[in-house]
Amino acid sequence: MDSQKLENLLNLALDTPMAQRDRSMELNVGYDKEDSTWELIVKYHGDLRQGLSVLNLLPQSNVIKVEELIAGYAILTVPESMIDALVTVEEIEYIEKPKRLFFSELAGNTAACYAPGSQIFNELSGKGVLVAVIDSGISYWNQDFRNTDGTTRILYLLDQVTGAEYDREQINAALATGSRLQAEQIVPSIDTTGHGTAVAGIAAGNGGQGGIAYAGMARESDLLIVRLGTPRADSFPRTTELMRALTYTVNKAIALKMPVAINLSFGNTYGAHNGTSLLERFLDNVSEIGRSVICVGSGNEGASGGHVGGSVIVTGHNRNRLQSDSNVIADSTRVELTIGTYETGLNIQLWKEYTDRYVVTLVSPAGQSLTVDTDRPGQQNYRLNNTQILLYNGEPAPYLTSQEIYFDLLPVAGSRYLDSGVWTFLLRPVETITGNYTFYLPSGTARSENTRFVRTTPDVTLTIPSTASKVITVGAYDPVYEAYADFSGRGYLYQEQVNSRTSDSFVKPDMVAPGVNVIAPDRNGGYTPVTGTSFATPFVTGAAALLMQWGIVMGNDPYLYGEKVKAYLRRGAKPIRGETEYPNARVGDYDIIVLS
Repeated sequence: MDSQKLENLLNLALDTPMAQRDRSMELNVGYDKEDSTWELIVKYHGDLRQGLSVLNLLPQSNVIKVEELIAGYAILTVPESMIDALVTVEEIEYIEKPKRLFFSELAGNTAACYAPGSQIFNELSGKGVLVAVIDSGISYWNQDFRNTDGTTRILYLLDQVTGAEYDREQINAALATGSRLQAEQIVPSIDTTGHGTAVAGIAAGNGGQGGIAYAGMARESDLLIVRLGTPRADSFPRTTELMRALTYTVNKAIALKMPVAINLSFGNTYGAHNGTSLLERFLDNVSEIGRSVICVGSGNEGASGGHVGGSVIVTGHNRNRLQSDSNVIADSTRVELTIGTYETGLNIQLWKEYTDRYVVTLVSPAGQSLTVDTDRPGQQNYRLNNTQILLYNGEPAPYLTSQEIYFDLLPVAGSRYLDSGVWTFLLRPVETITGNYTFYLPSGTARSENTRFVRTTPDVTLTIPSTASKVITVGAYDPVYEAYADFSGRGYLYQEQVNSRTSDSFVKPDMVAPGVNVIAPDRNGGYTPVTGTSFATPFVTGAAALLMQWGIVMGNDPYLYGEKVKAYLRRGAKPIRGETEYPNARVGDYDIIVLS
């Protein structure tokens, strides 16, 4: 089936035989082989349950499980055989499958380190504000997250892995045992990677045994922790787990009648990167509920070689000129991709304006080629040498004007790896108005470091959901050199926005914070240097909590939340040394609040 109510990736998955889906990195994400069911994200209006019942999709056996979130979003668990019927439900507007999420962490160099405690605000500590960390969990035993009397600063801990919620009284009972082993019998929630513990420590740790020098930004705030679940052992959290966590967080903050600063330090690269996916739209809607601020890391894709973009020749509507031109190959745009050895699969996204028409040719390292019929929607299947190409030629969606051409490269049956070497895309313009195109590979952590585009583009390397317009998008800089970190994801330049390439909502990141060799608490109670936009983001989350304390808790500005916090932080940030283009630099004399 090829329903426009389903996203391209889900359409391709449903049209692909299971043997091929099993070899794909993305097509089976969200599918449970044991039950033959899909976990799906839906945007709906009206009474969703009533709409399902009218079509007899909610029998007493509860074949379809419904989990309503907020703002007209829900997660459904649906047998694959019933998706045809599901798309006919009038109340359902659009359906997407889950995507994998990756933490924005890099291996650090310990030559020079930066401690969060160097930024202490004497009158502000985050007291009265809730700092929510949605991540890999927390080492609640650490002194960094306790009061002076040894009790916990964590009001609630939701563990999606165990499915349990633990409140402050339960965590205090665990701590009162005096034994970490016994404590875990009462509250069996652990941070297996240490990522969430480090993030929470930078945002709101009190310094613990390291003292004030290692304290986080909002050292007296209350904490709300969500440990993201993984649907299968040794897998990654998915966008559905994130949406559940955000729903829980904002509802809990409203129930507690507290302002909340939310930290998200992960993302993925699948999508148009323009705020149109259901996840991005969901974050924008969540940001308008309660007194909240959502801070999201821009990702570590800036130098990973996973993106290239540009413009082909603009032909206007004169489609005959290039078709009859004997030098047409010379007018083609060449994009080269190196696939490393032992790569078991790879997907490539090509996004372009739907008004533009190209002839797209893919050439393998051995010289075999295929030409894609971009006017033929839906799935196409090809083979080049020992690599099978599943292709989906998308169309505009209800929330999306651009067009996606999705390539999923798989080893042919009997082979273990893709053909390595240089693959070439040739884009020949036929009828182009803007000529813009952009390619994306999976996250750098999901592919070999030798698999990358030959000539890369560092701009528009933000990971999703940092592309949501109403969140605070945080990049990383190196505080030793006061230079933008090369790995940190970037958005559009302001000059491109002026030329109508994108709206000013996507001049991102909104700001940068220290993200190289930051000293943070580890899960065993010590401190260690960490690097990545994962660890730049909690600086801003903590700073947002301080502003909300000053405005809401102390009564100076009861409306200091949401977009207003973003505006204040952007106004107070100082320019990066050596940068000459807005938004990374500005000209003139300003009163500066140094938050980084």
